[in-house]
Amino acid sequence: MKEAAVFEAHDSYVLALLFSADGSKLVSGGMDNVVKEWSVPDWQALRTLTGHSKSVNTMAWSPNKDQLVTGSSDCTVRLWTFPGGQERFSLQDRKKVVAAVTYAPSGQWIAAGSYGGRAMVWTASGEPVVGIKASKKNLASVAFAPDRDLLATSGLGNDIQLWAVPSGDPVAVLSGHKTAVFALNFLDGGRTLLSLGYEQTVRFWDTGSWREVRQVRPDRQGIRGLLVSPVETTIALSYEGLVQFWSLTDWGLQQELPIDTKAISSMAFSPDGRWFAVGGADRRIRVWDPKG
Repeated sequence: MKEAAVFEAHDSYVLALLFSADGSKLVSGGMDNVVKEWSVPDWQALRTLTGHSKSVNTMAWSPNKDQLVTGSSDCTVRLWTFPGGQERFSLQDRKKVVAAVTYAPSGQWIAAGSYGGRAMVWTASGEPVVGIKASKKNLASVAFAPDRDLLATSGLGNDIQLWAVPSGDPVAVLSGHKTAVFALNFLDGGRTLLSLGYEQTVRFWDTGSWREVRQVRPDRQGIRGLLVSPVETTIALSYEGLVQFWSLTDWGLQQELPIDTKAISSMAFSPDGRWFAVGGADRRIRVWDPKG
């Protein structure tokens, strides 16, 4: 894997990264309260989006990638148009840090997970749909199922919760992780839910029966984050100063990528697999060419 670029992007941690649908842009959110847009492949700054008054913790694209939703420690969710970068509107549910946002694959809803265990769903035009008391503790991840009106939530605590949308009615509770569940990702068109727990296991759940069908434990402790490749063949796991790439089919270790920063705070694959980007605590974005 060939390193393509290293550049200073924010004044502090780079907390979120996303590539545009055509791979020609990279968008980053930072602890310095701003969103930035970068050109690909020359990695030049194009635009800075201001509006949040505290760190931009999380970002998600709309299904057609023409709108970006961001969540912040200023307790707001903001929607931006692309490629123009204009703010459409700002939303607030409670005065709590927004740790996770997601857009429904149908394009109908936006969801946010916040500290205090609250998940909130709005329409894509910003109208409130339902507030869900998902947990007594902070949420870290929210994910819509691609094949049904269902929202998954997780965070501090042992369980993953499933909720019907728009009613907010509970559907299922998935138990097995310990202490916290960091990440959720639906796979196979919604037939499988993947989760990463504090106890360092990656679990696969059948969404028909909601039973655990597979569990893997990487050979290294200290997993900080998880990202699935666009074609769902590879999982990237981040550690202090390292990213591992694992095969989703046989769970074989494909590659280890040393990173010259301890705290890796974000990762992104380009849609075509041409680029892999990492954001760190050292304010920099690092980009690799996986095929180089």
